[in-house]
Amino acid sequence: MIGITAYVEPAGWAVWRDVPAALVPQAYVRAVTASGGRAVVLPPDDTDADVVRILDGLLLAGGADVGPERYGQPPGPRTRSRPDRDAGELALLAAALAADLPVLGVCRGMQLLAVAHGGTLHQHLPEVVGHEGHCPSPGEYGAHPVRFAAGSLAGTVLAGVDRVNSYHHQGVADPGRLTASGWADDGVLEAVEDPGRRFLLGVQWHPENDADPRPITALVRAAGRPGRGGDHPVGGDRLWS
Repeated sequence: MIGITAYVEPAGWAVWRDVPAALVPQAYVRAVTASGGRAVVLPPDDTDADVVRILDGLLLAGGADVGPERYGQPPGPRTRSRPDRDAGELALLAAALAADLPVLGVCRGMQLLAVAHGGTLHQHLPEVVGHEGHCPSPGEYGAHPVRFAAGSLAGTVLAGVDRVNSYHHQGVADPGRLTASGWADDGVLEAVEDPGRRFLLGVQWHPENDADPRPITALVRAAGRPGRGGDHPVGGDRLWS
C-alpha cells in the first residue's frame, strides 16, 4: 500500500469546470501499480497522520513550490506555494519517518524532504545556473545528463542511467541532514538520501513520466520486504483496525 500525496487544484470534467479537486496525475498511480503496489491517494490534511498506520510506503509527489517560510526565507516573485500541502505532507512525512516506512520524494517531494531535514531551496534556478533548461516552457519537459555517487542508494537503484527528464524551476540548495547523491551536468542536485534509513530517496526529476521508473519500483520493493513498512505484507490480508 503506497500512499501518494495529492494536489488540490481547480479541475474540470464532464460538465464541471474550475472545481476545486483533490487529484494526482494518473502516471503516479500507473507506475506504482505496474511495480506491484496499490496506490492510496492522500489529499492534503493536517488534522493527523493516522493513515500512515495502514501504509507500507509513502510517495511525496511533485507540484507547487514549498513555502519558503519553511526554510527561513521570504517568498521570491516567482514562488507559488500551497500551504495546505506543506502542512499535510510534512505531518505525513514525520509519521512515516517515525514508523520507518520507505519514502520516495519526486521533484517537489525531494525538495520537501530536504526542507524537512533542515535544508534550503533555490527559489528560481535560472537565477542560479543562468539558463532555463530545467523547465524549458510550460508543460514541456527538458532533459539533461545526470551522475550519481558511487555506492549510494541512488547510484545502485539507477545504475546505468545517465540522462533524466526535467520540469522544475526550484531546486535544493542545501540538503540539510540528507546526503547529496546525484547531480545534473550544471551542478544542480538531482538526488538526496539518508544512508541511515532503510529507504529514503529524493529525485528531482519525474520517474512516473519516464521510460525508466526505477525509483518508484525500488520504493514498492522496499515497502514489500518482510518486516518493512508496517504489519502487512504486500498482497496479504490486512487488518484495518
